[in-house]
Amino acid sequence: MSGGLVDTLGRPVRDLRISVTDRCNLRCTYCMPAEVYGERFHFLPRAEVLSFKETARLARLFVEAGAVKLRITGGEPLVRADVDRLVAMLAAIPGVEDLTLTTNGLLLAQRAERLAAAGLRRLTVSLDSLDPAVFGRMNGRGASPQQVLDGIRAAQAAGLGPVKVNAVVERGVNEHTAVDMVEHFRGTGVSVRFIEYMDVGTLNAWDRSRVVPSAELLTAIDARWPVEAVEPAYRGEVAERYRFTDGAGEVGFISSVTQPFCADCTRVRLSPDGKVFTCLFATDGTDLRAPLRAGEDDSALAARIAGLWRARADRYSELRADLAGAGRERRVEMYRIGG
Repeated sequence: MSGGLVDTLGRPVRDLRISVTDRCNLRCTYCMPAEVYGERFHFLPRAEVLSFKETARLARLFVEAGAVKLRITGGEPLVRADVDRLVAMLAAIPGVEDLTLTTNGLLLAQRAERLAAAGLRRLTVSLDSLDPAVFGRMNGRGASPQQVLDGIRAAQAAGLGPVKVNAVVERGVNEHTAVDMVEHFRGTGVSVRFIEYMDVGTLNAWDRSRVVPSAELLTAIDARWPVEAVEPAYRGEVAERYRFTDGAGEVGFISSVTQPFCADCTRVRLSPDGKVFTCLFATDGTDLRAPLRAGEDDSALAARIAGLWRARADRYSELRADLAGAGRERRVEMYRIGG
């Protein structure tokens, strides 16, 4: 199965996002709002979550199918005990060119050295604002941006880099802090990427009027520090990148709402309970845990992977208006498949 897998629109499988837990130590309003995911919410029982050995086996099959980039996600992946063990297992898979992790950064200061020693190469940290009041409201737990900044410094000291910072931007919530975020990280080696507020799942009260178009942010940033476009590093690169003309680094934009990039999407997602999702906006996934635990060999599992990717025709962001008007079914929530 080595290489060559493409879907119905000619898109290769390149990026595998591995969600290792559906649990998180924050309750961000656009992902796991506290009023829904309270203390009594039932997350996956441990027996239903893939073991690290099971996860690594499936990851290897995806790499053999053509994936070269692996990203560990959650929920919050660092709340999974000993996740550095999984990092070491994934790093040992032949053919992996990029191994990274997305985290909210709250536990990063304590874990950075172990992650680097296990073979993690770089990471992305979620930080929506440097304003303590704004960030505290958005993360639903009153967590301080300083905790995240401490984690970023620890990651850099451990040699994990380049570090990227992801900020989800909502109208009337945090768009007024975006330029300050850029100013803080310019010249530090950390790249900030602004993400348009998306309708992932069905429980985050998404309203298109709260979407801040990337073009609006780009105009504001360019007026302060001139930028120029950077060519994509590879087909399927999600962020549109711009470099500062004074050499102080880059800023990026992920614009799923106003500039859909479905045509070049090369991502596939593995949930903590072993389901495969071929789109961030999917209604359901394909279960690989059951056949894996029933004893299917690698050849049979690989055939399942090939079949589901070759049948893939997802274009939700391009068809958003039509699908919404048609009464789209309940979509999988972001905390289950890592965004």
